[in-house]
Amino acid sequence: MSDFSVVSLTVRTATLAAILMAPFGIAIAWLLARRQWPGKSIIETVVALPLVMPPVATGLILLKTFGRRGPIGKPLHALGIDIVFTWRGIVIAMAVMSFPLLVRASRIAFEEVPLRLEQIARTLGASPMRVFFTVTLPLAKRGVIGGILLAFARSLGEFGATILVAGNIPGRTTTVATAIYSSVQLGEDDAAYRLLLFAVVVAFAAVWTAEALNRRRYRLRT
Repeated sequence: MSDFSVVSLTVRTATLAAILMAPFGIAIAWLLARRQWPGKSIIETVVALPLVMPPVATGLILLKTFGRRGPIGKPLHALGIDIVFTWRGIVIAMAVMSFPLLVRASRIAFEEVPLRLEQIARTLGASPMRVFFTVTLPLAKRGVIGGILLAFARSLGEFGATILVAGNIPGRTTTVATAIYSSVQLGEDDAAYRLLLFAVVVAFAAVWTAEALNRRRYRLRT
């Protein structure tokens, strides 16, 4: 399997994971930042769990959930849609493992938006949805974009959950992380170093851009 095909699959699945998780992550981040309800601390804990749990443990949960006999995988399989050991499994593993980074960054960004501005918009007759899209989100967009970039970068390097949910099938589910692992196991150091260079460059660019957005946001506040 060529380096290009491995990189292409990894970038495509990481991008799709970021796109799919963004609406849910932004919504949960806003709820955590702006609303109080019973059991909020439980949701906060569940969202943060992938950051502290062993990735293989998270992968095992996903495997049992989306497997052909799992509560979600079984009805999907009946419809002809398989998740485990396919590119869909890669996307789900990436999304779950990077979701906390998106939520955390977006929540901080929403909490920095002055409530007074939202209240003024509501007194002028704006609906809650309109306030969100015309006031809250535009003011928090740099933090939200930074969170999406961090989640994307985390997805590119995902290994533990991916190896359980999607495996390492050449030409089908081999990502940069699993390809590096396989290359090291086989003694193919040159291939491993090439993929490592790609991972470092992309991760550096994503993190640098996210931090640049945060620095600009802080300068605008001061």
